[in-house]
Amino acid sequence: MASPYRAIFAAPGSRTFSSAGFLGRLPLSMMGISVVTMVSQLTGRYGLAGALSATVALSSAVFSPQISRLVDRHGQRRVIRPTALITVTAVGGLVAAARGGAPDPLLFLFAAGAGSMPSVGSMVRARWAHLYREEPRLLHSAFAFESVVDESCFVFGPILAIGLSTAWFPEAGPLLAAGFLLVGVLWLSAQRATEPVPHPREQHSGGSALRTPGLQVLVAAFAFTGAIFGSVDVATVAFAEERGHKALASVTLAVYALGSVLAGAVFGLLRPAGPPARRWLVGVCAMAVSMIPLQLVGNLPSPAVALFIAGMTIAPTMVTTMALVEQLVPRAKLTEGMTWTSTGLAVGVALGSSAAGWAVDSLGAGRAYGVPAAAGALAALVAFLGYRRLSPRPVPRREGTVEDGRAADEQPGSNVA
Repeated sequence: MASPYRAIFAAPGSRTFSSAGFLGRLPLSMMGISVVTMVSQLTGRYGLAGALSATVALSSAVFSPQISRLVDRHGQRRVIRPTALITVTAVGGLVAAARGGAPDPLLFLFAAGAGSMPSVGSMVRARWAHLYREEPRLLHSAFAFESVVDESCFVFGPILAIGLSTAWFPEAGPLLAAGFLLVGVLWLSAQRATEPVPHPREQHSGGSALRTPGLQVLVAAFAFTGAIFGSVDVATVAFAEERGHKALASVTLAVYALGSVLAGAVFGLLRPAGPPARRWLVGVCAMAVSMIPLQLVGNLPSPAVALFIAGMTIAPTMVTTMALVEQLVPRAKLTEGMTWTSTGLAVGVALGSSAAGWAVDSLGAGRAYGVPAAAGALAALVAFLGYRRLSPRPVPRREGTVEDGRAADEQPGSNVA
């Protein structure tokens, strides 16, 4: 392990909570695509499969910020355990309803419940911020490592979800995702020594963290970024099925995540200079441009090559996003602030999955790759229009006070993503 990564794990308990976070985050990469795979196999309806996956994502967008807001007030252990149990129960209901041919409204009801899972990635990042809030270089490496973990989940998650659902039985993917969530949450919540202390009630005044102007820009851009991810998943599964190799979709999506893993690992070793907002803008634009080659795919290997290159734009952009959130949002609302970015992604995944499902049914899988291209262009447009709101200006400090953004940018280490 390279030196910066070795340094961050010197803190007692850091290896354990990060490992627990890996298990708890696997469902993020598995739930949507496993629902698509299960429902499409059982019913042959990609439109319904995409809509149910979108429902899971939209439900997560509604519930996750509220769960994280409760975590900031009451602590992780008291909140994430019961919410994880609700999610697992709903997944079990969705599996039983799909297998039994239940009416569509019942499927959507259980899909909404399956989206009530806590944002485990935000919980882990909040622990890193708690450990290294005064050491920005270590915090940069920690956030980079967690982005690598995120993308590693997207390497292994789709392989497990699609592979088991196609080779074993259709319901295997959702059931395994629920199991990972339960084990990961119970393990993480058992680590009390590294859990951030809840903040006093008076520090939660001023309403939601989403009122922070810069955070609004990040969330809006990430909604379209999530649409890239959701539509790529659905289009890739359909593209592989059209060519008679549906199981290979998991490998293609894993290659997409592998590109991000490699880029994130390297990025964590660097000490990038310049304003984080500028790096974030460049990253969003790079993600948009990376969708163009997908419009030219013809055979099965070509999406894998295009997605590997596209994946290399993801992790550095995500790391920079979390660094901006950590700078912009008061510390008493940090978990909620980080979760809002995930919420933006979840909304986008919902829209992208639904749009791609419609495109597959109406236009075919090849043309469905036009959906992530359009989403990327809109993400870049939002980033350009909102860039000034991330520029130096009075912003909330972590303690909840206000300082001049220019002065903050001039502090040592403040240019670290």
